[in-house]
Amino acid sequence: MRTLRPQARTPRGLLGALGAVLAIFTLVASLVTAAAPAQADTTLCEPFGTTTIQGRYVVQNNRWGSSATQCVTATDTGFRVTQADGSVPTNGAPKSYPSVFNGCHYTTCSPGTNLPARLDTVSRAPSSISYGFVDGAVYNASYDIWLDPTARTDGVNRTEIMIWFNRVGPIQPIGSPVGTATVGGRTWEVWSGGNGSNDVLSFVAPSAITGWSFDVMDFVRATVARGLAGEDWYLTSVQAGFEPWQNGAGLAVNSFSSTVETGGTPGGEDPDPGGPGGATACAVSYGTNVWQGGFTADVTVTNTGTAPVDGWRLAFTLPSGQRITNAWNASVTPTSGAVTATGASHNARIAPGGSLSFGFQGTYGGAFTEPTGFRLNDTACTTM
Repeated sequence: MRTLRPQARTPRGLLGALGAVLAIFTLVASLVTAAAPAQADTTLCEPFGTTTIQGRYVVQNNRWGSSATQCVTATDTGFRVTQADGSVPTNGAPKSYPSVFNGCHYTTCSPGTNLPARLDTVSRAPSSISYGFVDGAVYNASYDIWLDPTARTDGVNRTEIMIWFNRVGPIQPIGSPVGTATVGGRTWEVWSGGNGSNDVLSFVAPSAITGWSFDVMDFVRATVARGLAGEDWYLTSVQAGFEPWQNGAGLAVNSFSSTVETGGTPGGEDPDPGGPGGATACAVSYGTNVWQGGFTADVTVTNTGTAPVDGWRLAFTLPSGQRITNAWNASVTPTSGAVTATGASHNARIAPGGSLSFGFQGTYGGAFTEPTGFRLNDTACTTM
């Protein structure tokens, strides 16, 4: 960097030019600062280190099967494995399960979660994932879904459901194959076995799945149908990540979302429409204008309840390939995957029976589709 020496004489015109350059530099610096992400990436190298993303999910390093160093870096929308030293035999357990989750795992619960939730009160549990794979490693990319007869928030649950989106190398699930099944519109190879104190039911994709939006309850119901859980059991967590046996640096969950919609009463009786767990308290209208490679969305949120909604947050997941470039009348973050729109100071309240609108512009690749599963302050909304 060039330094101005005090003893040097500088013409007045040059001083003015230097002042203008400094003003421009200051403006650019402030713009860069304003554009920086609200939360810096966090790297975890402690074996069981955790951090929170999006204010609602927990990223965990979860290195339990090896003493070799493993580090994960949490991003705004997921995480990536930045260091994965060492290896373990492929005929045994993996070295870790770096992952992100909604719910309770051992003694850690994600912020604002409504898990554990009794299965017969859950109507849907939509989840979305976008994976990043690498070469030169042995691993699976998998969901881990936990069920238990009690609403426990610590320790190992009774039944574990695994969904293998990808399998690389000579590895296999716990137990043995018991046939195939069609779940969520896809065909899976099914494995069943035990892992000490818990049962494990695994659904293995015949070929790699890099991203998918689906209902976790489809797999839960398939597990109940096989007698490995009951309708009066509890869903305690929905997790997504990787089980590496060898290496694994570069593996990434690019984006993740998980919500659990409840409203039924234990035993399957219909709730009182006027009481808790009754009719949804919000409705969303989502209108779009689409052209090749781009679109705008106009979103109207209506409070159909009897109390005002203050500090509103509307959560939804953008379909794969869509990215927001700018928004108006609301802040929408992050720019892709599971996003949350929040009101500005002038529209932070939605009165009973009232509505507000906001919009955004974005880009997309492939076929254009609209998001589903809108939630206003963690309450599922109907769509209009």
